[in-house]
Amino acid sequence: MSSGDATSNYLIVRPENGGFTDLFKFAALGNHESGRKFIERGSRISGDVPDPAWRWVLLVSIIARKIIKLFGKPMEWFGFFFDFLLNLLFLNGNILGLFKNLLQGKVVIPQRGSETYISTIGHIDGRIDLYKSQKLTDGIRGELGNRALMDLCIMAAKLAYENANVVRNVVNLHWKMHFVDFYNCWNDYQKEMSTQVFILTDRPKDANLILVSFRGTEPFDADDWITDFDYSWYEIPGLGRVHMGFSEALGLGTRKEVATFQNHFQVKNKKITSNSNGNAGNEPSADPEYSETAQKKDVDVLTDMINKSAYYVVRSRLKTLLEDHKNAKFIVTGHSLGGALAILFPVVLCVQEENEVMQRLLGVYTFGQPRVGDRRLGKFMERKINYPIQRYFRVVYCNDLVPRLPYDDKTFLYKHFGACLYYNSCYTEQRVDEEPNPNFYGWRFLIPKYLNAAWELVRSFLMSCIYGQNYKESWCSTTVRMVGLVLPGLSAHCPTDYVNSVRLGRAQVVQMSSM
Repeated sequence: MSSGDATSNYLIVRPENGGFTDLFKFAALGNHESGRKFIERGSRISGDVPDPAWRWVLLVSIIARKIIKLFGKPMEWFGFFFDFLLNLLFLNGNILGLFKNLLQGKVVIPQRGSETYISTIGHIDGRIDLYKSQKLTDGIRGELGNRALMDLCIMAAKLAYENANVVRNVVNLHWKMHFVDFYNCWNDYQKEMSTQVFILTDRPKDANLILVSFRGTEPFDADDWITDFDYSWYEIPGLGRVHMGFSEALGLGTRKEVATFQNHFQVKNKKITSNSNGNAGNEPSADPEYSETAQKKDVDVLTDMINKSAYYVVRSRLKTLLEDHKNAKFIVTGHSLGGALAILFPVVLCVQEENEVMQRLLGVYTFGQPRVGDRRLGKFMERKINYPIQRYFRVVYCNDLVPRLPYDDKTFLYKHFGACLYYNSCYTEQRVDEEPNPNFYGWRFLIPKYLNAAWELVRSFLMSCIYGQNYKESWCSTTVRMVGLVLPGLSAHCPTDYVNSVRLGRAQVVQMSSM
């Protein structure tokens, strides 16, 4: 199992292998030697260096990742302090309440991991209750795609940013559903247990619905943002290219040993199924130089991946739940990076031909999801997930930057698939194949983006007057709107506008068949 496997077709962008001098020579002068420092290719990719037409795309990716990496630690420290400060103010009744408690010696100190410790995302949008105008059970048994079920998905995607105790509290006490479990799994791209996902059912027994929600991009996690700007891919033989960073986040391989992806992206995962002793089995290798020691090492690596992998942990628990709840179907959701993992999960189920599980899939809803693969992978999934009925919906709000990443230029070929429910800044819904300005560039879009960000800031002060107190935005949300005056694509990515889009969307939500 080596990175130089002759059957491998992959491309890895490695910003760490060159400096800014190499980057300038590559981008401005087209220096081939400098360009090769940033790119590792599989043996099946022909050509020496990238074509000049897409050199600037690599430039954006590499510069963005280098800058984010440079500020990684400061972002982490600031996030740690900012989260603590927000919770300190929240638990003590904001600034005046904190000052009063200080004088009285009754300051409430936030405890990380407790059911009262809320994430920055939770403070930006503090809503936790579900949509009131329609019973969720009607949404489950009626047409998939109605507002109540969409609202459950975006609220679950937002809730995934919280710790396990907060999630349990909201699911059990506020939503009156059944919290199943919260998982913290291995992310090989980040080299830590940072892929988080939780599962719920609509009731403890005889459930109709099982929901799986993946956590999205943490605001102050540099590695999460670097993943969104990573253009590296691995080609599944005969099916298409898949984003390497998102695959690593699900625990489906490591770019240090590219051949590990092949062991996961195959029918029934034959090489890593457990044998009768509970250990990972492996098929005999035809390579005479592939020693028994090497085989054992590879099996150990793959076994370790399975034990810590979000994909295998969730798949295993999902199968158990589907057996326990005979009438239940499941839905997968996520915001941002969580949306990418939410659609990649059924992709792998289809590749591994987990047909019995896929027959119980009710749908996939993603919000602000980046692209996960190329057109061939999209066509494969269209046949699997949207036939004979539409089961995958990708919700995009206005100028959100993340759904426009990675670029879908002629070389990287990243493409969205599935139905896109696009909401503009007036929360008017359109069903489109692709959101406007799909690569987030072009002079004709520049001025409208900033004007729109200014309108969103003004709108934030009017929401409660127009729609009621449930739509009143916090000072934290207003601060994010102000950031949008500089970086409009980032402010539009917050879950606030996705919750508003689902609840206030004017066009009728697309109709689908019943369970």
